[in-house]
Amino acid sequence: MPMLVGTSGWQYKDWRGILYPSGVPQRLWLEEYARHFATVENNNAFYRLPAEDVFASWRDRTPGDFVMAVKASRYLTHLKRLHDPEEPVERLMGRAEGLGGRLGPVLLQLPPNFREDTAALDACLRCFPRRVRVAVELRHPSWWDAERELRAVLERHGSALCWADRGSRPVTPLWRTAGWGYLRLHGGLAQPPPRYGRQALTAWVRRLAGAWPDTDDVFVYFNNDTGGAAVVDAARFARAAAAAGRTVTRTPGATG
Repeated sequence: MPMLVGTSGWQYKDWRGILYPSGVPQRLWLEEYARHFATVENNNAFYRLPAEDVFASWRDRTPGDFVMAVKASRYLTHLKRLHDPEEPVERLMGRAEGLGGRLGPVLLQLPPNFREDTAALDACLRCFPRRVRVAVELRHPSWWDAERELRAVLERHGSALCWADRGSRPVTPLWRTAGWGYLRLHGGLAQPPPRYGRQALTAWVRRLAGAWPDTDDVFVYFNNDTGGAAVVDAARFARAAAAAGRTVTRTPGATG
């Protein structure tokens, strides 16, 4: 299976002239994005959960090999804080099923002030269908103090601990909790900001290759969207991964 490399979102006006030709209207940006990338992390659902027919339209507008990860609604993660998860999860999945075979992992990103509560996380993960991959991005350091319990919950549900980078360094433990991986890169230290340097990208290729063989799926999303940094860095990361012998999905022929 390939290393699936993409960006967190695709609707950024400052990508015009970087990824999107000036003559391509914004309503066709997803189609243009999917020509260059085989995966995207959809953040729309975090802010406002789209209707099922919107998910279905994204399915119809992308090629058969395209994979869309979906960030779970903030209603579940930030307002409900994982409590009473049955209805929010059922609603999310009922609508996201419109993606059909394009549906990739679901990302649960918890707030920075959400302290460790493995029981609530366990109850939430139990609501997802077993066929759905769930990645969990935890941001309060108290979670790492419950390593045994946390790893047991994630492993039991086949959920990946989302690895994350800020400032060109890991901000989460690099635990492998599933037979697939998920990495989010929020911004590097190279110029111009928030770009990543070659050394940082190569280091992440090495970390991922050390945790998962080339036969396992690993999803890598660049969230440093400003000024098209995510587009350029995703392409450079993919080239570094390919040079290291990894199978990588398509990325643009960006340079820099």
